[in-house]
Amino acid sequence: MKKVMLKTTLSLAVAMASSHLFASGFALNEQSVSGMGTGFAGRSSSADDASTVFGNPAGMARLEGQQVTGGVAAIDASTDISNVSGRSAGSNKGDMVPFTAVPFGFYTNKLNDQWAVGFGVYAPFGLVTDYESGFQGRGFGSKSEVKVITLQPTVSYAFNDRVSVGFGPTINRIAGTLESDLTLNPRAPDTNIKIKGDDTALGFNIGVLVQATDTTRVGLTYHSKVSYKLDGHTEVTAPTATSPFLRSNRYDASLKIDTPESYDLSVTQDLTDAWKLYAGATWTRWSRLKDITVKNEGVSGATGGALAPGLVSTIKEDQNWHDTWAYAVGTSYQLTKQVVLRTGLTFDQSPTNNTDRSPRIPTGDRTIFSLGLGYQVMDNMTIDLAYSYLKEEDVKVSRSNQLASYNAKYENSANGFGLGMTYKF
Repeated sequence: MKKVMLKTTLSLAVAMASSHLFASGFALNEQSVSGMGTGFAGRSSSADDASTVFGNPAGMARLEGQQVTGGVAAIDASTDISNVSGRSAGSNKGDMVPFTAVPFGFYTNKLNDQWAVGFGVYAPFGLVTDYESGFQGRGFGSKSEVKVITLQPTVSYAFNDRVSVGFGPTINRIAGTLESDLTLNPRAPDTNIKIKGDDTALGFNIGVLVQATDTTRVGLTYHSKVSYKLDGHTEVTAPTATSPFLRSNRYDASLKIDTPESYDLSVTQDLTDAWKLYAGATWTRWSRLKDITVKNEGVSGATGGALAPGLVSTIKEDQNWHDTWAYAVGTSYQLTKQVVLRTGLTFDQSPTNNTDRSPRIPTGDRTIFSLGLGYQVMDNMTIDLAYSYLKEEDVKVSRSNQLASYNAKYENSANGFGLGMTYKF
């Protein structure tokens, strides 16, 4: 019994993924509203505002004076769960992703013709999933909340008016709370298992921007991997062997995980004075996530019941994620001096596979359609709006262990909304 319970804590740890974010795996794309409008097709080559600190730090060389760009992107997701079977009983509403907002902010300052500096605060990875009480697949995951916040001081250097480079170290803070519920006895309350942990780690972003011709600009950005060791605890709340009252055991826990590196290549082409065309491709090394290992050792708090103190356990579960490609095309049209219209189409692969996919990670390949609008309120202030619609291919989930099994078909979709502002001074 002890072994089964602790294996379930491992399923919680691998929940660092969400089917309703606008990038594959558990990555977030929402660091720019102007970029969101073109489906992020020109993210490493456009350098339209201070969000280039993330998109391509070399792009700061193109921005004049000082600029501040800030905003928020909101995600409204929905899931239809059907064709359900399994040994457990329960509901399958599918409303497991609350309305979620992702804020960001950037600052740039062009010091002279060669040097520029900047700073960014943004969320490169994250998720929130929360199934209803009594969800049929709760033994394989009931609730997840993982947040990564990044601080990025940045510098860029322009060799000439054609070529610039940029670099920014990243300070990354990760924190997570992950839960599942096991039905050990149909006549007793479920056993709740909760993992909490956090860590801070370093990485970096580097980019190059080339004005290949008077009308063609090419950008390449590398976002490094970041290696975390989350320290925290695993708390197991269960009925005791002799009474229905719940008692809790707490184990020290640690988990090592890498967020993957990625390469983003894009092209911005001026077709006319009004029309611009964008195209981009992003490769992400999700194959780093071969497995997840959680180490639980020690115990504090109440003891007794089915769980004994002093348990030390290392458990491994395969994930076998694969590397992914995302492709995007987009365009913008300068309708008037004050108004620019944008649109984009994105195709994004999922890193999961049919064998290891779980209710925590019910993702499939996705198609995203985007619209955007920029409005110059005054000479030094622009407001950006964006909307995206995401539709995933249908995927199957099939999980089982000694206590339960769960099989279902997931149909995921989401609406994304973005509001941003750029101020120049």
